[in-house]
Amino acid sequence: MEGKTRIVVDDAIPFIKGVLEPFAEVMYKGGRDISREDVKDADALIIRTRTKCNRDLLEGSRVKFIATATIGTDHIDFPYCNSKGILVRNAAGCNAGGVMNYVFSALYGIASRKAIKLDGATLGIIGVGNVGKRVERMALSLGFKVLRNDPPRMEAEGPHDFCDLDYLLRNSDVVTMHVPLDDTTRSMADESFFGKMRPGAIFINASRGEAVVDSALKAAVPKLGAVIIDTWNNEPDIDTELLGMVDIATPHIAGYSYQGKQNGTAMAVRACARYFGFTPLFEFFPKTEVLELESVKLDLKDKNQGEITSLLQYNYPIFTDDFMFRVDPSKFETLRSSYQYRREFYID
Repeated sequence: MEGKTRIVVDDAIPFIKGVLEPFAEVMYKGGRDISREDVKDADALIIRTRTKCNRDLLEGSRVKFIATATIGTDHIDFPYCNSKGILVRNAAGCNAGGVMNYVFSALYGIASRKAIKLDGATLGIIGVGNVGKRVERMALSLGFKVLRNDPPRMEAEGPHDFCDLDYLLRNSDVVTMHVPLDDTTRSMADESFFGKMRPGAIFINASRGEAVVDSALKAAVPKLGAVIIDTWNNEPDIDTELLGMVDIATPHIAGYSYQGKQNGTAMAVRACARYFGFTPLFEFFPKTEVLELESVKLDLKDKNQGEITSLLQYNYPIFTDDFMFRVDPSKFETLRSSYQYRREFYID
């Protein structure tokens, strides 16, 4: 089977070129451009969110395995794939560290610019999965009070560590969203949602653009202390009016750390290897070729807000990403595909 296996791979997935070629016939193509003709004779796809895996793409193909090198799976039609016996694997948690870095670099950066005091603040996390847990850990280490909203976890684990959404919105100084996109989260940040937030509170969305109703957010901007947006409705054709209203705007790159991309590619390749029996790739992990991009430990203990801000901005100068995006929002996809992956930082 190894010599005959055909795999179509999104050419923007890093560290993957040459990895599968000893075991399979590989076609590389832009994620948006992968077509029904391309996958007709393919056994597997390794993709990102830009490839919509549904009946239109897959009908009549011999695809039996799909790996997405991303956390999100809303680009995959699971009922259809299940009906056709197509196994799907994602890279759950691969970019959690990168998104956590983004949240705190953005939060401290904008607080510095707008003279917002974070000492003693309450941070509300909506969605406490792989990313939300990393955000929670960092927030607690920095002295934030933390509120958590995650209905599936609350149902499974009990209400002790969680609160309902209304309570979180009314009692948080910072609200950050880390939800998957499904029927319960689509358009959840609507007029009612923003109406319950505290005046002067900070809103962050680094999960899915479709979780927010753009018109409701635009109406709420004058009430809010700051707005930080990485994920947008209708990417890449986003609402440029909204972009002009928010405080930090980036083109869906919150998780674009070097380590996050290594993790995502490794998880996709390993899943594919196990499915097809490519034994030498079972433990595949891309080498760190640039030592300067190895993750770095930060000592934030006993630092004041200004010192923390300086350390975070040194390691991830987020306003550069904001500036490059605002210069030409039409380059949304180009900025993503040519992004210079940043190293992650972490604390004990």
